[in-house]
Amino acid sequence: MNFESFKTKHDTSMERVCRELFRSGSDSIRIKKEETAVKNLMAILEAALNLSVKKGFDAMSLRDLQAESGLSMGCLYSYFPGKEALLHIMQDQGRKFVMGIMAEALEEPAPPEEKLEMAIRTHIYLSENMQKWFYFSYMETKNMGRDEAKKAIESELLTESIFRDILEEGEKAGVFSFEDANLTAAMIKAMLQDWYLKRWKYKNRQIHVDEYANFLIRFIRKALVQP
Repeated sequence: MNFESFKTKHDTSMERVCRELFRSGSDSIRIKKEETAVKNLMAILEAALNLSVKKGFDAMSLRDLQAESGLSMGCLYSYFPGKEALLHIMQDQGRKFVMGIMAEALEEPAPPEEKLEMAIRTHIYLSENMQKWFYFSYMETKNMGRDEAKKAIESELLTESIFRDILEEGEKAGVFSFEDANLTAAMIKAMLQDWYLKRWKYKNRQIHVDEYANFLIRFIRKALVQP
């Protein structure tokens, strides 16, 4: 799998994110017509992500969001009662969506080596296609309340657990060798995060997402796979 085939196989569009959000039955969304709700949710979330990159979510006002999205203030309140609720919606939906795509990619049985490669590629390609979402989720953790911060930590650990389980499966099969499964999974996650948190670095070096994914897979295999 490469980036182009990933995009063909997995729909990671803002439209799908917003349609799933609407169909989840969120209590804060008071609009009943799906197409109208999805269209406006797309405008709201795109605007919030753009403003978060420009000035930070904490510094963003609802007036800023209104101007960026092109929607009226009354329309905004039809989807969320305030900034804190919007942050919760975005973080919660983002986590559910990412884990759903990861589950889609890993649903078919495969040897541990192939599972590990698929998990790495899926995470990297997801973060490339949804770079603003990933950056937003990471950077805005500091602005969350205690409950939201706890959910963010649980999400981080859940992602690591995917890699830990694959590593332990590979160890039992005799194809992987490592000192500590939790630490190894944490290091893999850190290398995945480097792609979307320091995107400027790889852009300046003209490193394509496939190049990064291929290098990372070779690097990890050399550390894990026994001769």
